[in-house]
Amino acid sequence: MKLYYNPRSRAAIAKWMLDECGADYEIVPIDFEKREHKAPEFLEINPAGKLPALVDGDSRIFESAAICLYLGDKFPEANLAPGIGAPERGRYLSLMVYSTSQLEPAMGDAMMGVEAIPQRGWTDFETAKDVVEDELGDGPYLFGDWFTAADVMIGSLFVWKRIWGGPPERPSLEAYVDRLLERPAAMEIGG
Repeated sequence: MKLYYNPRSRAAIAKWMLDECGADYEIVPIDFEKREHKAPEFLEINPAGKLPALVDGDSRIFESAAICLYLGDKFPEANLAPGIGAPERGRYLSLMVYSTSQLEPAMGDAMMGVEAIPQRGWTDFETAKDVVEDELGDGPYLFGDWFTAADVMIGSLFVWKRIWGGPPERPSLEAYVDRLLERPAAMEIGG
């Protein structure tokens, strides 16, 4: 497998997932200043010209959630995803999609000081944090003691928030980020 990667991109999320899976992979560095993500060869992998992108044999996967879903199913021995047919599967899929369809745009609006308007299709950040806190419950992870790819997706956003804009402001979310960053394969950003 090859991960097209820049440490200052969402590819850090895909790398975290690969590391949690214990996957054998190669990093293909992408230099944004040289616009390598817009080169014709890269656009064949991800037509959007964005990171992350993963190549696994003949499979080309882009978008963090798609990569995490793919890897969770590809590496069942890592136990990062409920199997197809498992009762937890529906909630897991919902949380995976929620991370990019609601939480990420709501957080982006809040960090940029943009008012969340319903016509855009996502909620406001305070409501999104309420949802995540409710789903987290007593934790330590979204599925209790079971760390899953949903924690990679949702947790990564709160890790980014801490780096860009301070702690998540809520004790339960701050403690969640602390637990995620203490994992041996924790997400690395920057560098």
